[in-house]
Amino acid sequence: MFAIQDNQGPLCDGMTRREWLRIGSLGLAGLTLPGLLSSRARANAAPAPRSKSCIVIMLLGGPPQHETWDPKPNAPAEIRGNLRPIQSATPGILVGELMPRTAQWTNRLCILRAVSTGDNAHSSSGYYMTTGRPHLPMGVENARPGAPNNWPAPGAVLRRLRRDNGGLPAAVTLPEQVANDGNLTWPGQDGGYLGQAADPWLLTGDPSAADFRVPGLALPAEVPPLRFDGRRTLLDQVNHHLDAVDPSAFTAQSQQAFDLIASSRSRQAFNIADEPVAVRDRYGRTRFGQSLLLARRLVEAGVSMIRVNWTRVAGAPNNGHWDTHSQNTAGLQALMPIMDRGYSALLEDLEVRGLLNETMIVWMAEFGRTPRLNGAGGRDHWGFVFSVALAGGGVQGGRVIGASDSIAGHPRDGGVLPPDLLATIFHGLGYGPDTEFSDNFGRPMPVSRGDVIRGVF
Repeated sequence: MFAIQDNQGPLCDGMTRREWLRIGSLGLAGLTLPGLLSSRARANAAPAPRSKSCIVIMLLGGPPQHETWDPKPNAPAEIRGNLRPIQSATPGILVGELMPRTAQWTNRLCILRAVSTGDNAHSSSGYYMTTGRPHLPMGVENARPGAPNNWPAPGAVLRRLRRDNGGLPAAVTLPEQVANDGNLTWPGQDGGYLGQAADPWLLTGDPSAADFRVPGLALPAEVPPLRFDGRRTLLDQVNHHLDAVDPSAFTAQSQQAFDLIASSRSRQAFNIADEPVAVRDRYGRTRFGQSLLLARRLVEAGVSMIRVNWTRVAGAPNNGHWDTHSQNTAGLQALMPIMDRGYSALLEDLEVRGLLNETMIVWMAEFGRTPRLNGAGGRDHWGFVFSVALAGGGVQGGRVIGASDSIAGHPRDGGVLPPDLLATIFHGLGYGPDTEFSDNFGRPMPVSRGDVIRGVF
């Protein structure tokens, strides 16, 4: 089919210029505009909910597609790099050699090998991947939150679509916000124009620490002091005390903290120390691994969307994230085992508990890396093609959708744009792309301008 690659924004009716150009060419073949719109509506129709929850894993810095999901073993050395691919559990699907645990789970994974933002800046490409809206302008490094780039994060949209549940919000982010060096927070991670009330709850901390505590998980100042009674257990006393408190007397600032600690379900969800030692070890005693374990506990507690952000690993090359401008191999050797262990443990844990079929897992980053290694043995920023992996929540595993060219430099077929990925995530949660939420002025907004990726479900 004739198509024009054009990343311009949508027109006032939500159709992109690319789509209008396609309509013009299709009309010559006898397909009318009403027919095309009807076909699109059927493809994007809201499904019965497949997923109760979604865990989004955001890998700060951009892992290289060559050493993860899209190896090129027959390419020249300056393309394929020093690391070799390995055969996965699915015949014909190769993955990087530093992913041996993950390789055993490809029968549950759908790999998208032709994702593209066309943006080579961390923060602006990250905004596009997160919100499905291209940053204005594109290619801006150290972009900050705020107008005109204040589209709400998916978790904020979900908080408009779903009620908070049992003291817990519909969306949580942990263990910190994604930011460029210098603590320059990326846009697209909060409530945006919906305001702070729609922000996903941000839980900052290190779940791998022996003294881990969730910030704010303490009594607000308005709550009277707790009087202990030796005849009750501590937990019984806390529950009895909170049941007797009138939350209507709280300030707005304290309401969220009270809701969090007043629910026995929420208090239990954050008590990661309750996990058996073997389970914690399986995830790895790292900030990333234990954050994934905490995400699983939040799924069990009823949270709809949990975003787990990669955090810098002390002592690793390239400041401990995936921005491997130099020492690509050494950097991956430091980071990949942490990712491989935690990610595969999450898949296994959800499977064993019967939760994988109702929990979508999205493995993603803001972009990929350059096809050719640079003079420092590294790979630079590359938003023209990279890979995303989906699992669980109705996703059909053991398959690859899309393909890059021979050097993993550009899409060859099956290209995916961020709006399509967002449409697919919401589709999995039971919301078609045309599902609307209201902004603060009551105006209807669609959850996505993209199309559900065919073949994922």
